[in-house]
Amino acid sequence: MDKIAIIGAGKLGCAIADGLLESGLHPTDLSLSRRNTKALKKYADNGTLVTTINSDAIEKTSIIILCVKPQKTKEVLTQLTPQLTDQIIISTVTGIELSDLKVILKKELPLFRAMPNTAAAIKQSMTCISTIDSNENQQKQVETIFKNLGETVFIDDDLMASATVLAASGIAFALRYLRASMQGGIEIGFSSELSQKIAAQTLKGAAELILQHGNHPESEIDKVTTPQGITITGLNKMEQEGFSSSIIQGIVASKNKIDNL
Repeated sequence: MDKIAIIGAGKLGCAIADGLLESGLHPTDLSLSRRNTKALKKYADNGTLVTTINSDAIEKTSIIILCVKPQKTKEVLTQLTPQLTDQIIISTVTGIELSDLKVILKKELPLFRAMPNTAAAIKQSMTCISTIDSNENQQKQVETIFKNLGETVFIDDDLMASATVLAASGIAFALRYLRASMQGGIEIGFSSELSQKIAAQTLKGAAELILQHGNHPESEIDKVTTPQGITITGLNKMEQEGFSSSIIQGIVASKNKIDNL
């Protein structure tokens, strides 16, 4: 695997780093930069270059993954531009399109945007990827990186904001459902630990049914709902309280927030 630098190794950057290392990337083929490197000690201890200086992090690397905050993107890229020749640039920055990156760089480089989620740390991410000025070989390189972290799909760049909400923020939305399910489990008699295990495995199983069979969720719901049964009673009460509507409204609200950044 090529040498990879992660600029701005915060929570997402570290999740990507963990997934890459778990997938076989040698620690010395990875470099990480961050203003405060204390949180990166475990990587440094294993031989990964950890630095506060971005230009040092990208030295001799062929792939650069940008995980900085949107307001820092121009400053960081402008700083790195003199060192850039033919490196692949992968941005995970929310709200900055590929065309914006190209304007900032003032160079024609293979540009990618990737939106993984924090499940990359356990190789279960859903990563959406868009690109410009890249060839098929470079696209395969980037796809391989993120396939090591879970599932991937290439999309148009104008859908990347939506992907950010559905896949990246979606982790939090799913976990909030899980938390509520756990609380309900405690309410009906389970301990906190047991409720968490049952609810989490049930959510995992539901997702796998869809991923493996490709069925619409409603067809799987039909299999566990019977006339006058307990499941349909619970579902109807949830809908009465605005369950589906609140999720949809939350997703749309998050997308509107990105659009107004």
